[in-house]
Amino acid sequence: MRRSWKNGLSAVLGAALAAVGLATVSATLVGTASATAAPAAPGGYTWKNAAIVGGGFVPDVVFNEGAKNVAYARTDIGGMYRWNQAAGSWTPLTDWVGWSNWNQQGIVSIAADPVQTNRVYAAVGMYTNSWDPNNGAILRSTDQGSTWTATALPFKLGGNMPGRGMGERLMVDPNDDAVLYMGMPSGHGLWKSADYGVTWSQVSAFPNVGNYVQDATDTTGYLSDNQGVTWVAFDKASGASGAPTKTIFVGVADLQNTVYESTDAGATWTRVAGQPTGFMAHKGLVDPSGATLYITTSNKGGPYDGSSGDVWKYAIASGTWTQISPVKSSDTANDSYGYAGLAIDHQHPNTIMVTGYSSWWPDTYLYRSTDGGATWTNAWAYNGYPTRVDKYTLDVAASPWLSWGNNPSPPEETPKLGWMTEGLAIDPFDSDRMMYGTGATLYGTTNLTAWDSATGKVKISVMAQGIEETAVNDLVSPPSGAPLLSALGDLDGFRHTDLTKVPALMFQSPNWSTSTSLDYAEANPNDLVRVGNGSSTVNSAAFSTDDGQNWWTASAQPSGVTAGGTVAMAADGSAVVWAPTGGAVSYSTTFGSAWTASTGIPAGAQVRSDRVNPKKFYGFAATTGTFYVSTDGGKTFTASAASGLPTTSANFHAVPGTEGDVWLAGGSASGAYGLWHSTDSGATWTKLANVTQADNIGFGAPAPGHTTKALYTIAQIGGVRGIFRSDDYGASWVRVNDDQHQWGNIGAAITGDPRVYGRVYVGTNGRGIVYGDLTGGSTSTSSTSSTSSTSSTSSSPSTTPSTTPSTTPSTTPSTTPSTTPSTTPSSGGGCHVTYTKASEWGGGFTANVTVANTGSKPWTAWTVGWKFPGDQKVTSGWNATVTQSGNTVTAVNMSYNGAVAAGASASFGFQGTWTSNDTSPTAFTVNGVACT
Repeated sequence: MRRSWKNGLSAVLGAALAAVGLATVSATLVGTASATAAPAAPGGYTWKNAAIVGGGFVPDVVFNEGAKNVAYARTDIGGMYRWNQAAGSWTPLTDWVGWSNWNQQGIVSIAADPVQTNRVYAAVGMYTNSWDPNNGAILRSTDQGSTWTATALPFKLGGNMPGRGMGERLMVDPNDDAVLYMGMPSGHGLWKSADYGVTWSQVSAFPNVGNYVQDATDTTGYLSDNQGVTWVAFDKASGASGAPTKTIFVGVADLQNTVYESTDAGATWTRVAGQPTGFMAHKGLVDPSGATLYITTSNKGGPYDGSSGDVWKYAIASGTWTQISPVKSSDTANDSYGYAGLAIDHQHPNTIMVTGYSSWWPDTYLYRSTDGGATWTNAWAYNGYPTRVDKYTLDVAASPWLSWGNNPSPPEETPKLGWMTEGLAIDPFDSDRMMYGTGATLYGTTNLTAWDSATGKVKISVMAQGIEETAVNDLVSPPSGAPLLSALGDLDGFRHTDLTKVPALMFQSPNWSTSTSLDYAEANPNDLVRVGNGSSTVNSAAFSTDDGQNWWTASAQPSGVTAGGTVAMAADGSAVVWAPTGGAVSYSTTFGSAWTASTGIPAGAQVRSDRVNPKKFYGFAATTGTFYVSTDGGKTFTASAASGLPTTSANFHAVPGTEGDVWLAGGSASGAYGLWHSTDSGATWTKLANVTQADNIGFGAPAPGHTTKALYTIAQIGGVRGIFRSDDYGASWVRVNDDQHQWGNIGAAITGDPRVYGRVYVGTNGRGIVYGDLTGGSTSTSSTSSTSSTSSTSSSPSTTPSTTPSTTPSTTPSTTPSTTPSTTPSSGGGCHVTYTKASEWGGGFTANVTVANTGSKPWTAWTVGWKFPGDQKVTSGWNATVTQSGNTVTAVNMSYNGAVAAGASASFGFQGTWTSNDTSPTAFTVNGVACT
């Protein structure tokens, strides 16, 4: 499915390598999944997804060719997953990605090591233009993605850029798995690592950095970026185990020069003679025998465009190209799409499959050949237009909404086989298992060879269980009825009556693809309003009077509306105030049959309703930091005299049950930033001193023994970024997520459940709706967070990319440990320190340190000390406060990792500089006592 909330940017450069001046890039530690995992909050939280299953583009599936049942899936904005064979579902691998490195949820490419099969790599980054403030990285894991380290790149990568379905760009040499290649976008060429991805350098001999751009006139840099070097394929048979593979093919986004070859292990490269022109190769694979290179081509970069293409095979020994297209580009009567998905059956190398990825109507095309492309069969065929005969059955019980509620006319069917079908893979150990990604889900089968029988039917079903890839714009949890309703990008939104079950359909009548905001009447939760991105024929507001079970489209709307904006419903449902994108803030008392412009409030302001007084509405204009109030049902607004509020993005909400009680979260590191509270309808505000930054606020059921609502915020408190709860109305806070549950950009939506104390719903930008429940234990709060991630003062990532990069994150922690270390080890016994240099480059390095409690008693705090034998200087640290005096270094635990049980360990890291000597220290102390 086209992600309209982001790909709609098509209606509208990474950093230059020469400017960086680096031949080798350093490795940098990122959030590891076990070594530096912080403990959960007091009482503990269990996190799950509100079940939707799928919901976004899956560009590719990668099977490990050296180990059975090891497979990975990549998404464009929602991270990476590993297949769990026993459960028949996917396990997320990048939920540790946090606020400051949110771009690493964009997965550009995955490479699975076929030799050391626990090794896996991922190239990550979200955008190559200014919307992403961060450079890309190569993640590497030795435990199938359970923990990661990273090599930072000196330029950006784009998991959500045009051309993201091509690849795989990242590949491991199957004969010498220390060697990896990566094709880069934006003119950065082909890069190579010879040390398992730790360091990388550009392959200077590679002659073509690519030249294809989707739209050279796009001034945002999104459509005008060079899609670059797009895939790497090794001819394993040309080499021997333990030595680099000799013959390597590389694809380039260049309509005239799309395939290059090296026959000397990458030392020299040449354009493959006789190759097709006028198209670019989306995929390239060499068959297991090493005889043939197959490529699928299109005249566009995809994943949603492409009107022509071909499939070719190249006989490596003879240098002969043969066109094997199921439908040739020269067949102008039938050629209307490009080819992308490509798979070879390793058990039967003459069996190949390709996809017509850019066919949207009447369906996508899946082609299969058992004779090396001489003949093909499609998954469906006409038996006298428009009648279709399908070689498959399609089971969408796991995601019944995939029907979209449609009732199309033949030859279109519902549910469809898909669209944007760029990625397709056959299990190298099982000829019957195949998976392919679409714009909305991941499908697969376990009886693929039934295709080859004249009467056989392939049983295709949803295989996206565990993948949750929706982008969330708004969430509400009313006091009665369905516990959760959502406004989503692409899927419009859902009414969840059971969080563990997938709803039968997304919102209907209308279905806009994207909903932007919704609200309910606090005193009558059956009444709801939602707004979204309508069209010239479908208005952009809708109403329900039965708890969201049925909706109708507003019969009128304000003039100039271009998108949904925000909406608020009066506490008794008597009026609605709507701030649409492109139109004036307006109100309706007739369920949308007529709208009148409100006065006194600027267009584009965010609007909310008071949850008690049905005549009272609020507005906030982030451009000026001005708060507004209406006491006549939204007809007129008056600006508050309050000053000092944020003048950038902010979110505010009124508290149920108390008139005039409003909380506002927002700002940026370059100005006012934090959490504000008003008890007089916004006339005056108090900024909470204990909240450094905040980006959204929600309310839930009070804690036992309390009368005030539990507060939930996405914030930085005590130097820690996370999700926090307050049971005492902001006097103290406890972090409820942990370092392994951060989900990247989570600023758009958060709300508590008014019926279940402790439950919080969080909207992510690509990982769906996550919710947390208390798992028992203490419910007491503390004045600081109980768990931590690396602190950051970066500007908040927006749910739609901003046009300017956010502030660079701080390189030093903003907190000091809350527990004072004792002067002697509290373990009463031994310790062991492991110092590992993670990376080194000219003038700089990073190191990881693990301190283990080898004694018999637990520690409550620790201080690690050492002296540098060289001229190193510490510049920043994470998971500890690291200071230096002369050559003496002291690292003190943070508040969340000071407790170390006997036999357990804690880890931290730091970055530093050096001039002439970077020799690692060998002697360490913990709390003043020498360690082994």
